[in-house]
Amino acid sequence: MEKIIEENKQGESLVLEHKTGNTKKLFIESYGCAMNFSDSEVVASILSENGFNTTQILEEADLVLVNTCSIRDKAEQTIRKRLEKYNAVKRINPKMKVGVLGCMAERLKSQFLEEEKIVDLVVGPDAYKDLPNLLAEVESGNDAINVILSKDETYGDISPVRLNSNGITALVSITRGCDNMCTFCVVPFTRGRERSREPQSIMTEIFNLWNQGYKEITLLGQNVDSYLWYGGGLKKDFEKASDMQKATAVNFDNLLEMVATTFPKMRVRFSTSNPQDMHESVLHVIAKYPNICKHIHLPVQSGSDRILKEMNRLHTRAEYFDLITKIRTIIPECSISQDMIAGFPTETEQDHQDTLSLMEFVKYNFGYMYSYSERPGTLAGRKMEDDVPEETKARRLQEIVDLQQKHSWFRSEEFIGKTVEVLIEKTSKKSKEQFSGRNSQSITVVFPRENYKIGEFVNVKINSCTSGTLIGEVVGYSEMN
Repeated sequence: MEKIIEENKQGESLVLEHKTGNTKKLFIESYGCAMNFSDSEVVASILSENGFNTTQILEEADLVLVNTCSIRDKAEQTIRKRLEKYNAVKRINPKMKVGVLGCMAERLKSQFLEEEKIVDLVVGPDAYKDLPNLLAEVESGNDAINVILSKDETYGDISPVRLNSNGITALVSITRGCDNMCTFCVVPFTRGRERSREPQSIMTEIFNLWNQGYKEITLLGQNVDSYLWYGGGLKKDFEKASDMQKATAVNFDNLLEMVATTFPKMRVRFSTSNPQDMHESVLHVIAKYPNICKHIHLPVQSGSDRILKEMNRLHTRAEYFDLITKIRTIIPECSISQDMIAGFPTETEQDHQDTLSLMEFVKYNFGYMYSYSERPGTLAGRKMEDDVPEETKARRLQEIVDLQQKHSWFRSEEFIGKTVEVLIEKTSKKSKEQFSGRNSQSITVVFPRENYKIGEFVNVKINSCTSGTLIGEVVGYSEMN
């Protein structure tokens, strides 16, 4: 399950610099995971070349697009409400066209277009380059749809427009799709099979970001650790590659090291990792380079071997423990975060206790925790009865959340008295007199702004904390500055 972008950014309408000569107006909102937000930047870039400037005023838009998520039922319900809103505006502004992008588009294509007639076009995650053709179809009075999943589309040749960016941090997509087939997840069906982006196009994108003044990038994919470039094509077809292709293939550890050494003054993060694909070689690269952030988002989903097998997670509890031990040994200062599902079908009280005991072993810094909701199209949705009562799910989820809160406090308090490097990202939400940024471990740090500036790297001595925030004072610039 992909890490969800924080709630306050869900549904942001995105804006980019206006291009002279563009006469049409695009209103685009994004929901769900970081991949969706990254994809919206690709879409904006394509449409910018086809006559569209962005607007934040829904009522004046010629084209309204919503980039959608199918991970949770709540996300789908939110998007349905937004579609109702768009259509209410459309009755006043009939020239407006409405389109659905992303994961929900692929899953509910005929329902949206033919049965409910609430959109004009439906565009899947691999079809964004076809948007100009689809819009021409819509202008001719036809519905338009392209949800074909590609074996090779990575959008490596599209230079994404950075939408609503702080000009400091950026997402850089390196893989698309997923081969893992977890039984609770729709991603392989909505985003297709796993393929990696050509390394040089990744390096070029990062080079352009560096020249624009960006200080931190996040290498992004459903499963970044299984990045594998051997000349193009699906990861599953690597076994058919030539000897030369295999000998010159680029793995994730190679790519990570390439980025870290080429851009030594740029911070590097990555997300999301899968336990079965995270190899020890990657841990040594993280440990070796100070500009690679010491944080690993390592979804586990359950602490029970039986439930892990039902989920088709390709790791066991013992293997996960071994990986955690390796991380703690090779990168002692590394923070670790989790995804956890409470109440998966057939989950017993003992299975739940196994999850709590796993959490006690790891003591995660923070996490993303959900109760199970059946997703149509998944193997669990087709083959498993959602048999854990909602009140039991709610209670178990609350116990997981409470334990995580306790561990978050524990991990935050470990920083008190220490000095950490922080990239200043923005003014604090609570006070204009304070700045906010993250340390290498991806923990938010707030401190008096003094005469420092957004985009600078500073060393901050931590004096106190909450469960999710470190509070301190700047003691000077860091070597990364």
